[in-house]
Amino acid sequence: KPEDMELFPPEEKGFSYLMLFDDYNKIDLTLLPLEELDNYLKGDKLIKVLIDKDCRIKRDIVPTDIDYHVRKPSAREYDDCCNEFWNVTPYVIKGLCRKEILFAIDHFNQIVRHELLRMISWKVGIETGFKLSVGKNYKFIERYISEDLWEKLLSTYRMDSYENIWEALFLCH
Repeated sequence: KPEDMELFPPEEKGFSYLMLFDDYNKIDLTLLPLEELDNYLKGDKLIKVLIDKDCRIKRDIVPTDIDYHVRKPSAREYDDCCNEFWNVTPYVIKGLCRKEILFAIDHFNQIVRHELLRMISWKVGIETGFKLSVGKNYKFIERYISEDLWEKLLSTYRMDSYENIWEALFLCH
């Protein structure tokens, strides 16, 4: 039964079917009660309506990623990002010094890396006038940064030893 999960309860009314076809194409098919149609159409602007056989949608739906463009940070957001980055870094160091590698990796990947990527995306935004998206999970960020920065960023993902984590941490600073 779709959406019948305890760990991952549904986020909206209706049902989602995640379908993977033999040719490896994937579609997320969402079925909603009719009374939810207007709210759904006001939500994510990347939706594509495949069929509207009853002509219930009264306007053209043109998918756009504008809701996902890098946004210019406020002074407070910038300060918060820096604060989180610099105040969690010692937890990574603590984990390394105590030989608690999973603790160090978790703090690096869950918090420090998140803020690092946020800062890099803001750099991209500044350089492009905040008129583009770097994609979900920053998947397009490589297109907009220098090869040197890209290589440094990738090298921070080597987390299989204490030495590599130290190196990754130093690259971030």
